[in-house]
Amino acid sequence: MATHPHTPTSSNAFSFLSKGWREVRDSADADIQLMRDRANSFKDLATSFDRELENFFNSATPPFSVPAMRSPPPREIEFVKSLRPKLSEIRRAYSSPDFSKRVLEKWRPRTRIRIDLSAIKKAIVSAEEDGILDFEKRGRRLSFWEEWKSEGEGESKDWEPIRALKIRLKEFEKRGSSFEAFKNSEFVEKVKSGLKSMCKEPEESKEVPPLDVPELLAYFVKQSGPFLDHLGVKRDVCDKIVESLYSKRRNHFLLQSLSGEESSIVGNGNINDELDLRIASVLQSTGHRHEGGFWTDHAKHDPSESERHVAIVTTASLPWMTGTAVNPLFRAAYLSQSAKQKVTLLVPWLCKSDQELVYPGSLTFTSPEEQEVYIRSWLEERIGFKADFKISFYPGKFSKERRSIIPAGDTSQFIPSRDADIAILEEPEHLNWYHHGKRWTDKFNHVVGIVHTNYLEYIKREKNGALQAFFVKHINNWVTRAYCHKVLRLSAATQDLPKSVICNVHGVNPKFLEIGEKIATERELGQKSFTKGAYFLGKMVWAKGYKELIDLLAKHKADLDGFKLDVFGNGEDANEVQSAARKLDLNLSFQKGRDHADDSLHGYKVFINPSISDVLCTATAEALAMGKFVVCADHPSNEFFRSFPNCLTYRTSEDFVAKVKEALENEPYPLTPEQRYQLSWEAATQRFMEYSELDSILNKENNGEKSSLDKGKLVPKSVSMPNLTELVDGGLAFAHYCLTGNEFLRLCTGAIPGTRDYDKQHCKDLHLLPPQVENPIYGW
Repeated sequence: MATHPHTPTSSNAFSFLSKGWREVRDSADADIQLMRDRANSFKDLATSFDRELENFFNSATPPFSVPAMRSPPPREIEFVKSLRPKLSEIRRAYSSPDFSKRVLEKWRPRTRIRIDLSAIKKAIVSAEEDGILDFEKRGRRLSFWEEWKSEGEGESKDWEPIRALKIRLKEFEKRGSSFEAFKNSEFVEKVKSGLKSMCKEPEESKEVPPLDVPELLAYFVKQSGPFLDHLGVKRDVCDKIVESLYSKRRNHFLLQSLSGEESSIVGNGNINDELDLRIASVLQSTGHRHEGGFWTDHAKHDPSESERHVAIVTTASLPWMTGTAVNPLFRAAYLSQSAKQKVTLLVPWLCKSDQELVYPGSLTFTSPEEQEVYIRSWLEERIGFKADFKISFYPGKFSKERRSIIPAGDTSQFIPSRDADIAILEEPEHLNWYHHGKRWTDKFNHVVGIVHTNYLEYIKREKNGALQAFFVKHINNWVTRAYCHKVLRLSAATQDLPKSVICNVHGVNPKFLEIGEKIATERELGQKSFTKGAYFLGKMVWAKGYKELIDLLAKHKADLDGFKLDVFGNGEDANEVQSAARKLDLNLSFQKGRDHADDSLHGYKVFINPSISDVLCTATAEALAMGKFVVCADHPSNEFFRSFPNCLTYRTSEDFVAKVKEALENEPYPLTPEQRYQLSWEAATQRFMEYSELDSILNKENNGEKSSLDKGKLVPKSVSMPNLTELVDGGLAFAHYCLTGNEFLRLCTGAIPGTRDYDKQHCKDLHLLPPQVENPIYGW
């Protein structure tokens, strides 16, 4: 079997370790050589100082040869004589052959490299006893002479001469300061500079000291906060553990290793900020750069920044012409028009085998970049402007049984933490049925779910549908409550979910409004725009209204004698639908699916949509925008359209026949400017901003105000009051995470095998690291 070029092998690993050991060995040899050079340099400096002292002794014999200066007092000469034995001891010390050996032994790096916490602890204790890491007492390294004097014998006598020499020179300088020639002499300055070079305290090291074991443990506990929170360990308990572990390092040494700005923050006493700055300073000193990770980065986007980020995550993508592919795309385009936020649209990427099953006309893409070009071209052709937003892809797989795309792996992973500010989950229940990863509300500051589909209505039509619908109903409640701050339902046709409000936040493609304006202009000029009768357009699956349509036409076949209906659509149930229509001898003409804006559909006057499984039918809104009659059921999904005079709703099958005849015999009413605006994406975006509360969130000046929906309804909650809702939601999220991590339970609930993580083909197509590398088993 061929080995992938990037697959690690034992030989590669050994080669890597050998190369690393050679680098460590070479670096250690270089350090030792540098220490030898410095020791020799110090020795040369001491020898030079020795020569200066010899000159001093020779010039100190009376009388001085300075012409205008009288002989110094005898006691000054006695001072020089008293220094001779002390200086002889110093000369013997630095002239000793083992002087360099002592220095090298003191600073030689250890050759053993192993991960042993007990050894690390012993090394730290040993270093503290030696005076090297005595941070508590001194906050700095000891001077060279202080370290050297503690080695071997002569602990006090080796230091005493230097101290006595410095004191005596100060007295000698004071007494000789009255003599002008002595003041101008360079001798004393040379002696002082020589002593300073030998005995001065070293400047504070600019190198950042490495992390010790308590610091590593403190940071580990801090980073594990969300996991410990799921286990019931309160955040304040974690903070106390971190403070206890890290308190030993809050001293002068650490403050000096940080910049002035960082020091001011540390001075405020915030232990978490201080620890973060400490870690950041160590990482910066090593040159490490972290872009954010899946488990390792718990910091949310800072909402105080001037520019906000909105991530729109959806369950389908063009060229699949479904509502969850089209509507989120338009939402991203119109939200990106505002300068208040940047927008990212996250759509599923299907491997080629799945693309062939989903996308119409055998259309496939070899790369995400190719599909992005197609999506942007389709969008710009319809909206008339260049939308400035980013398109990203996450791994997805197509489920034939559910006839939908299921995410593979953790979808939230594909939004970088630096952009994790506001999330809009299109179909939040669908996205989170099998979500096994980071909790959306933990990663994002505000999470809004938009419910598109009435899943319960679809499931009830399947085998054992009532039982399945019971479980799905409670799972939908579970995941939306655990992963969303706010839920928007397009209509009352969906199940009632926690934290939800009802509002239509969808608009129609601007191209349909242009078609409607064109038809209205033609009618004003006396031209006949509608030359065809009735039609139905939709994906050809039974749940999309085909069953209701065939039942109505079969029941009233005699009442609608001569009525012909053209049907446009493709789908998994196409053969069954067409076969049923032929058996009942219905006057239906089946044609391939096409874009609703296609020129061939402009001449139809009546759009018939008997579906009661839709939440808010996009095709109905498009037909109204084009100025057509719409005959639809009196159902909660059509509540938004009832205010339009061209929308004809029916309650009974007899009423359906009457509405069809009324539409065929009359001309539609022209849309008013207010009605056109109500259908537009500008109005839909405005409704979305209001009902999702993003309007107040994105405007800083309104951050302190309540939402217009909740003014006068909310009572401020005491800070000390426990937030039971968050406690319950966190427990539900943790339980869901545990259940979706078990492959057996996933398969029992209908998940696609192997979708807990993305597969090798997704790694290749999306240039991803393998899941075991991206999410190691020991991390959380």
